[in-house]
Amino acid sequence: MTIRLYDSRAQSLVDFAPLVAGRVGLYVCGPTVQSSPHIGHLRSALVYDLWRRWFTYRGLDVTLVRNVTDIDDKILNLASETTEEWWARAYRYELEFTAGYHALGILPPTYEPRATASVTEMQEIIGRLIDNGHAYAAPDVSGDVYFDTQSWPDYGELTHQKLDDMASATDADPRGKRDPRDFALWKGTKEGEPSSASWASPWGAGRPGWHIECSAMSRRYLGSAFDIHGGGLDLRFPHHENELAQSTAAGDAFATHWVHNGLVNIDGQKMSKSLGNSIFASEFLALARPVVIRYYLGAAHYRSTVDYHDGSLDEAEAALDRIETFLERAQRRLSDTRFAGVGARDVPTAFAEAMDDDLNVPQALAVLHDTVRRGNAGLDDDDLDTAAREWQHTLAMVAVLGIDPASPEWRGSDDSSAHTALATLVEKLIEARQSAREAKDFTNADRIRADLAAAGITIEDSSTGSHWSLEQ
Repeated sequence: MTIRLYDSRAQSLVDFAPLVAGRVGLYVCGPTVQSSPHIGHLRSALVYDLWRRWFTYRGLDVTLVRNVTDIDDKILNLASETTEEWWARAYRYELEFTAGYHALGILPPTYEPRATASVTEMQEIIGRLIDNGHAYAAPDVSGDVYFDTQSWPDYGELTHQKLDDMASATDADPRGKRDPRDFALWKGTKEGEPSSASWASPWGAGRPGWHIECSAMSRRYLGSAFDIHGGGLDLRFPHHENELAQSTAAGDAFATHWVHNGLVNIDGQKMSKSLGNSIFASEFLALARPVVIRYYLGAAHYRSTVDYHDGSLDEAEAALDRIETFLERAQRRLSDTRFAGVGARDVPTAFAEAMDDDLNVPQALAVLHDTVRRGNAGLDDDDLDTAAREWQHTLAMVAVLGIDPASPEWRGSDDSSAHTALATLVEKLIEARQSAREAKDFTNADRIRADLAAAGITIEDSSTGSHWSLEQ
């Protein structure tokens, strides 16, 4: 077993060999909690949930750290437009992100640190950078500290850029910079900023720059060297480039591999506030069952762009329904046979090969749907050996992908009062139909079946009785 991943720094597929045998340290850049999450945030979190689940299936012990950036220029600026405290705003939106993750069955990270809880660690790294000659406190400007990009020859190695080709850094006021491309490590308190957003430091009161936050939190929870740093493709530059530079310049090995997920477009266009085409997570989750949305956002290769359009969720619903229908059929047919509960529930070899190949979920889903087709054929032919084998394989695959319809997180929508009422009425009609059939009143039995079909309800007759399902 060899897991391969695409390393953004190497710009190639590489074999994954953990620094510590049997363990994986994975740091993911989480949200800046300035406003409500959109579907791109959900997609990114789901990507690393899938990586985590696959590493775990392969027997590795995963430590996943996903941070929360709860202090930032944008948070302060937006909060200043209202009477709400900046930290209250940050926490309110953090809860929205958490709710979105939970709705999609994304496992909680091992650790989820907030930036404001690691300021001491940030200051320690800044101090080392100054001592090493790679950072400087701006003269005559109280509190500002910058990374000296010209002092670090490897700056640009992640995105394969040369310093001379880079634009000026816009993450801070250039008032004390030696070079316009230098970026902020510490930002001195400015007039009008709340005192609650300021910490004492050797360079003056202020707050951390954005990039230093992740360097400090990854080091605190994973150590000076860890296996994988992940995040959205839009974070490669300047955020991840700056993280790499400041951490390595401070003497840390930092991340062995860099993994980046693709973004989400809407009808072929990048989501943006200026275009007014952003879809917030709460809006998206209202369009379909959460498990359908999980299937949809996870179905494309994680490095590709997901292009959402009308009908996308209908396609995902239909695909998932085929899987769910087979699992229900197999459960009914095999539950009282010698095949019930038999098998180790291992994924098929072809599925494992696809997932080992840079988390190739599209190919893995092709294997899943082929398995469902063979399983349905086995049930149709009463070939219980085939049906049972494919049933067990399907259960293993949907568990790995987090789309098992029997999992507790997906049961809420099926337990609604509307569904219960519908089930009661349909079962009564099925009983009436069965009574008519036993009395050889086939005209009435056929009428009941036709009435149910007209209402979008399919009846399946089998040796274990009649069963119903809603057409998708």
